[in-house]
Amino acid sequence: MTQLNEADIARVLERFYASVREDDELAPVFAVVHDWDEHLTRLAEFWSSMMLATGSYKGNPLSMHLAHADKFRPELFTRWLEIWTRTTNELLPLSIASEMQARARRIASRFSLIICGKDIPGDARIAPPTAATVPYRTSALFDEITLPRALLADHALKSGTWAVVRVEQGSVGYRQKGDKDPTTLGPGNPGIIPPEIPHSLELVGPVQLRVEFYDRQPLA
Repeated sequence: MTQLNEADIARVLERFYASVREDDELAPVFAVVHDWDEHLTRLAEFWSSMMLATGSYKGNPLSMHLAHADKFRPELFTRWLEIWTRTTNELLPLSIASEMQARARRIASRFSLIICGKDIPGDARIAPPTAATVPYRTSALFDEITLPRALLADHALKSGTWAVVRVEQGSVGYRQKGDKDPTTLGPGNPGIIPPEIPHSLELVGPVQLRVEFYDRQPLA
């Protein structure tokens, strides 16, 4: 089983920000960074906390970006994601790259909404066009009573298996290991579950949902 480690994270960040610093759109934004060694150390701590649950990052990245709010617009977050996707695809196994890309999309979307008052373009928030579109298996329709209790504890899909939680009525919380708060899934807001990443569901009230299984990254 292939697992991410801190050396992988450092390698991704070094190549990614080397590309960012040469990018015509993003380089002017990141010109505010004067100590890149220190900056890369903080970024490594952030992604280590996100992906490995190390808890090493103690800062507030949003407040740091808000200090330079005048330099941002939604299109820059999209460009940031494009380079991040290319870099992680080049350096990491698909399952790990996809998970880091999903996390980055959530970060970019949140930052753009708060800093710019507008979300990133929708096509930057969906899975790549090579993703699977048809599940090889779909579960029964579960409710808050019949939902298998194993799904409420930390568990992980095997290597090469993806899943989508589709809520038909109500809502359910979805939390990956290391997440501070769960993501709320509901009708029109499915949850894509990557392989090998510990996660759990959290009941918040009446719900009806199905789980679809794929042999490669699905479209939401």
